[in-house]
Amino acid sequence: MTDLTDGVLHTLFHSEQGGHEQVVLCQDRASGLKAVIALHSTALGPALGGTRFYPYASEEAAVTDALNLSRGMSYKNAMAGLDHGGGKAVIIGDPEQIKTEELLLAYGRCVASLGGRYVTACDVGTYVADMDVVARECRWTTGRSPENGGAGDSSVLTAYGVFQGMRASAQHRWGDPTLRGRKVGVAGVGKVGHHLVEHLLSDGAEVVITDVREESVRRIISRHPGVAVAADTAALIRTEGLDVYAPCALGGALDDDTVPVLTASVVCGAANNQLAHPGVEKDLSDRSILYAPDYVVNAGGVIQVADELHGFDFDRCKAKASKIFDTTLAIFARAKEDGIPPAAAADRIAEQRISEARGR
Repeated sequence: MTDLTDGVLHTLFHSEQGGHEQVVLCQDRASGLKAVIALHSTALGPALGGTRFYPYASEEAAVTDALNLSRGMSYKNAMAGLDHGGGKAVIIGDPEQIKTEELLLAYGRCVASLGGRYVTACDVGTYVADMDVVARECRWTTGRSPENGGAGDSSVLTAYGVFQGMRASAQHRWGDPTLRGRKVGVAGVGKVGHHLVEHLLSDGAEVVITDVREESVRRIISRHPGVAVAADTAALIRTEGLDVYAPCALGGALDDDTVPVLTASVVCGAANNQLAHPGVEKDLSDRSILYAPDYVVNAGGVIQVADELHGFDFDRCKAKASKIFDTTLAIFARAKEDGIPPAAAADRIAEQRISEARGR
């Protein structure tokens, strides 16, 4: 535990990835709950971000993920124009093995103890039905079912926003905001990825998919037999003639091993924290690969759950998510103007909004 504490303290107080306002470690031995809630910033308003339920290799890995994800949420919410700061929670364990009503209720009590500084929602490993349970103990819960006053599945608008970011990428790279005739590789066709595939096929794209879960692949192929399947992500990123790579699973998809062999000239996907470490954005730029910052294009879901707090209206949310197209183009323009990669340009814009809020 000493090593964990030392690592957390170093990240919080000394590293560039730190600067978080608050990190809460939650435990309920009766239900088996072990969770981390990280609040990166509340400058723009209550921190908003989902709850990830995942079998981390270690407690330290869980804390690190919470810190990285919550920081990303601050930037995402700022770029989406929301009056929310960034937060994220992770529950440690395999949801298929330990997720119970008692555990979710205990987690709800942990979130409620923060008194509204953190608003939670769904993420990897958690679903609408889970948020309905959490909400029984915590009124600062979004992503609930329509029957319980919520907006339902946020992956629909997440995928829609990614598609808008991809259209903007196509406009910037090829001068036409369509994926028609382009080959797009989607890694991860789960909650968000399978909706993205539908948008791409409707737009006339040629789609190649891969997923570690065979049932996710079968769901796509049963509906669209013409979709190609790559054996794994390593094969997908090397696909000949690939125009766009869309990472839609877990983070760290772009690293020192993948970037040099990537055949696509555009990267635009739904996964959070796609850049494995600082400097990868320059590696992409050096190879003339256009990168659409993940937290910008995947903001459709957070736009939806934020709207839930004010009485959900799908058309209003979709209209706001459509603006991801313009925001992405503005980032590319800022990157060209400042002579920096798009990821750095997005960070500058987000940091400016957060900084201005702190000075109010």
